[in-house]
Amino acid sequence: MSKEEIIAELKNIITPYSEETIALQSIDDDTDFLKDLKINSANLVDIVLDVEDRFNIEIDNDSMAKMLTVKATVDIIESKRQENAG
Repeated sequence: MSKEEIIAELKNIITPYSEETIALQSIDDDTDFLKDLKINSANLVDIVLDVEDRFNIEIDNDSMAKMLTVKATVDIIESKRQENAG
C-alpha cells in the first residue's frame, strides 16, 4: 500500500470526527489533527482504534502519543505494517 493510499484511508477514517471540511479536503503530511482538524483527544483515541482495525495493526501507547499529524501517523502505520510482515 502506497503512502497516498494510506493517506486516503486515513482521510476516510478522520472525516466523521472533524467538521473542518476545508482542512479535510487539503489534508497533507503537515496536517495536525488537533490544530488543523479540531479533533479532540477523546476522538483521537477513536481514530487510533479505527486505524488499528483498518490496517490490522496494534499501536502501543508511545506510538499513539506521537500520532498528532498525518505524517507521524503514516510513518507509524508503515512501521507497524512492516513489523507484521516480518
